[in-house]
Amino acid sequence: MSKDVISLHGEDVVVGEDTAKASRGVNWALMSVIGFVAITAALFVIFSLSAASDGEVKTPAEIERRN
Repeated sequence: MSKDVISLHGEDVVVGEDTAKASRGVNWALMSVIGFVAITAALFVIFSLSAASDGEVKTPAEIERRN
């Protein structure tokens, strides 16, 4: 069984290859979720600010009545 080194709480630990792959997979999944949440939050803020750029937030019904 091959060994690999991972960093755990700031210390290098020698573990099996399967454990190292699982650790890298968890790290990748966490970074992907954090990235998705950050992009979603940024888009929400951008679209909210652009919708309220004229000083008032309109509901879809109000927009429909104006047209």
